[in-house]
Amino acid sequence: MDTFNYGEDHMTSGIALKLARKEIKGILNTDTQEKIKASALAVANIAKGEKTVYGINTGFGPLCTSKISAADTQTLQENLLKSHAVGLGEPVPIEISKLMLVLKLQALAQGFSGIKLETLERMLWMLENEVIPVVPIQGSVGASGDLAPLSHLFLPLLGLGKVHYEGSIVKTAEVFAKLGMEALTLGPKEGLALINGTQFMAAYGVKIVDRLHNLLVHADITGAMMIEGLMGSI
Repeated sequence: MDTFNYGEDHMTSGIALKLARKEIKGILNTDTQEKIKASALAVANIAKGEKTVYGINTGFGPLCTSKISAADTQTLQENLLKSHAVGLGEPVPIEISKLMLVLKLQALAQGFSGIKLETLERMLWMLENEVIPVVPIQGSVGASGDLAPLSHLFLPLLGLGKVHYEGSIVKTAEVFAKLGMEALTLGPKEGLALINGTQFMAAYGVKIVDRLHNLLVHADITGAMMIEGLMGSI
């Protein structure tokens, strides 16, 4: 099976779909892993120091002036996901959830967010083992990111929320118990890195581009058949 190196290779809409459909395998090569580790270490050092950096040891938005202790940084990041997981409505199609994971993996694998390698490896595990987060269709504000959909997408990292698994929608905790998996602990800035982004909108964009290509191909065939039917060729 062909492979795609997250964070290193160039991703197109076609590649994103192939990754979501498991037609090619996504990996994190050695160079990518080193970039991710270095970025995570930089954030961890900031969290342990006295320097104030937004989103690492401060609150968010209007609470940016509130200093967060090193001991509370984990709680801050986990509560960020919980507080923003307020979407409504039916779940988006499973392929949209898969595309969201694929696109987020590509973004985080660039090594600029401070995300831990362990977190990205769990996202890869979810894709490979068809443990796909349930994301409600309504709730995105878009302007500062798809905060609500992405929060639902990543609640399962904490063992929370629901997932699509073996043809059913079940609680993440039940799947983890069945598979012997443990919930992750988010490090400094990880919650912010996970939900700041537009992967909900981008996933739909990928599907639109795919449908457009499909329509263009069929338009060419239809046009050619029409010419043949009308005996329009000289």
